[in-house]
Amino acid sequence: MTTSVVTGGAGFLGSHLCDRLLAESHRVICLDNLITGNPANIQHLVDNDRFRFIHHDVSNFVDIDEPVDNVLHFASPASPIDYLELPIQTLKVGSLGTHNTLGLAKAKGARYFLASTSEVYGDPLIHPQPESYWGNVNPVGPRGVYDEAKRFGEAMVMAYHRYHGLETRIVRIFNTYGPRMRPRDGRVVPAFIDQALAGQDLTVFGDGSQTRSFCYVDDLVEGIYRLLTSDINEPVNIGNPAEMTILQFANAILELIESPSEIAFRELPVDDPKTRQPDITRARELLGWEPKVPLEKGLSATIEYFRELRTVST
Repeated sequence: MTTSVVTGGAGFLGSHLCDRLLAESHRVICLDNLITGNPANIQHLVDNDRFRFIHHDVSNFVDIDEPVDNVLHFASPASPIDYLELPIQTLKVGSLGTHNTLGLAKAKGARYFLASTSEVYGDPLIHPQPESYWGNVNPVGPRGVYDEAKRFGEAMVMAYHRYHGLETRIVRIFNTYGPRMRPRDGRVVPAFIDQALAGQDLTVFGDGSQTRSFCYVDDLVEGIYRLLTSDINEPVNIGNPAEMTILQFANAILELIESPSEIAFRELPVDDPKTRQPDITRARELLGWEPKVPLEKGLSATIEYFRELRTVST
């Protein structure tokens, strides 16, 4: 049986990845210190005899007392609110956490998979962003703690691949949404949905002309699994190339929820990217992957999840 370690496995993406690996008959060992993860995301897995949860901060030494075939490093604060409130932890999990989990993979002879991000491109000067683009990142700005942690992580992974011959994979994840996101984690999808369901004004930063592209979590996990089982060592963008402005997205949320909310404009945060759109040519050609879930269908499922959360909390 294939055994896969997933760090950050109680988080939004990590928990969906645990589901997929279990569906593929893997044994899954989930590591999470729950600093931003949620035990509710993996509650449905605790009785599965192929699932094991370990409460652990991977910024500290990592050891697993059994054979391991894959190490998938998804642990990190991943929203602006999180990494601005937890700057040191973000830097440590991207550097020390990557080093420690690479050490685990090397010791076990396992394949290593790094969850990187479109944030390695910073505020891009090339649009859309291909994997060959080196980025435009402010290393000393408030977002630098996340951007540079991920850039360092990629460099570390490639060093282990080249120097130690470790089998490695790197995915650059673009804006992803779906059930299990936290309502107030600072990212635009949960923020807009939560505000609209509460009848509050939707907070749009700047004039709303900045663009994003939104990929549903099921599509993302499919791309991740294809990359994991491929032989591609170079980074691969996984995201939805269908670009839209934040203002267009806000109006789409209001229409789907039929909310009386209005739009409130606020000052644009420091170093907020003006554009974000993946070039997924590499994923299409090498993985045969592209997103399938239409935005309206994905948003409807996500909105329903947030409605249920509000019902439970009240």
